[in-house]
Amino acid sequence: MNVTTLPKPPRVGLVSLGCPKALVDSERIMTKLRADGYDMSPDYAGADVVLVNTCGFLDSAKEESLEAIGEAIAENGRVVVTGCMGKEAEVIRERFPDVLAVTGPQQYEEVVAAVHEAAPPVPSPFIDLVPEAGLKLTPRHYSYLKISEGCNHRCAFCIIPSIRGDLSSRRPDAILREAEKLVAAGTKELLVISQDTSAYGLDLKHAVYPLKDGSEVRAHMTDLAAKLGGLRTPEGETPWIRLHYVYPYPHVDRVIPLMAEGKVLPYLDIPFQHASPKVLKAMKRPANEAKVLERLHAWRALVPDIAIRSSFVVGFPGETEADFQYLLDWLQEAQLDRVGAFKFEPVQGAAANDLPNPVSDEEKYDRYERIMELSARISAEKLAAKVGSTIDVLIDRVDDQPSDERGPDLAHLDAPHPAHHHGVGATGRSKADAPEIDGEVHLRDAGGLQPGDFVRVRIEDSDEHDLYGVPL
Repeated sequence: MNVTTLPKPPRVGLVSLGCPKALVDSERIMTKLRADGYDMSPDYAGADVVLVNTCGFLDSAKEESLEAIGEAIAENGRVVVTGCMGKEAEVIRERFPDVLAVTGPQQYEEVVAAVHEAAPPVPSPFIDLVPEAGLKLTPRHYSYLKISEGCNHRCAFCIIPSIRGDLSSRRPDAILREAEKLVAAGTKELLVISQDTSAYGLDLKHAVYPLKDGSEVRAHMTDLAAKLGGLRTPEGETPWIRLHYVYPYPHVDRVIPLMAEGKVLPYLDIPFQHASPKVLKAMKRPANEAKVLERLHAWRALVPDIAIRSSFVVGFPGETEADFQYLLDWLQEAQLDRVGAFKFEPVQGAAANDLPNPVSDEEKYDRYERIMELSARISAEKLAAKVGSTIDVLIDRVDDQPSDERGPDLAHLDAPHPAHHHGVGATGRSKADAPEIDGEVHLRDAGGLQPGDFVRVRIEDSDEHDLYGVPL
């Protein structure tokens, strides 16, 4: 009897740093490599080559990227570097002359070619298999859906356009085909991402494209969101559609009715960055003249449970105590559900570096602490108001055994509700929670649930960031 011996495929290790957009890049690269017959290695020791996808947005992120490259070289020695910091190839090669190749962001073909050269593929019909949805680095039940690259804005603190270029939108029919495949393969939540989701299709002149069912779709955020809201899972459920990085242009108002209809999650991630008109002008932020507070009230009137998340920069050059107090007062009025903040950090190539009146590190730290304290207080009050209500939750993780059998270190002993100290627990997210950046919903008596399940939950307790409940 003839026995076919399968060739051993070369193995690729991956270190993926930075934002969800970089994670999508990593998924695309790994999907292509898997299609070319490569296997994935979970550690340095088993990898024939290690791919490091870097971040170059802030100097601290660059240093983290350089540390990751150094670790990969020390542990493996055969390293290909890609991503945003790939734009600074000379810096990388000066510090690590042994790297095999350096490519910039979105250069998928160059990355794959570099891996091919470092560890040639072994073609085989028995191992060249890729899941229909491609190779994913996120859990099976949620997926990032990148709709465009680059950005047309020139914010003073940002170097993204110099790294990723101007806005370049994907065709809406291609986006919808990808979304359909993801949902058919088990995705229950699509997280729409780009540098500026509101500007989607502007470079395509909002042209209309035909779809395979005979209908059409315009290359515009509202039209794309409506089409995504019409998708259904194999079980007939409506997947969650979550919009990230939405600048508050006037046409965003037309997305709110889609939320009221249940087509899009009542959630908007809007990068406000500040509230003081003087600071916004110095930042060269777009749409800084918008009457944001009035629009927030109007959105909540139509969709009372809408959740707004945003991020803010503290300590921008020229920011006075009065400017910062203006921001705190604005936040108190806006009552945003989720708030992130970071201290201004000079980035090589950013226009803000040349601005006068820098803020001291001590003042930056103080302002950061104050804005996070206010945000935590607002979040705690808003979450406490949910106690006693019933909400939809998407399950992310389920304990493999009851918490009282896992020992005190792994039990839910820090949960405010005593009932959560025992029993099989699970962790999920509400419609107001994006993965990894927002809060979670911790469940007791969750036996029988699986990651990716939608479940109705009665909320029993809360803290500053999370909710606690029981499945119904």
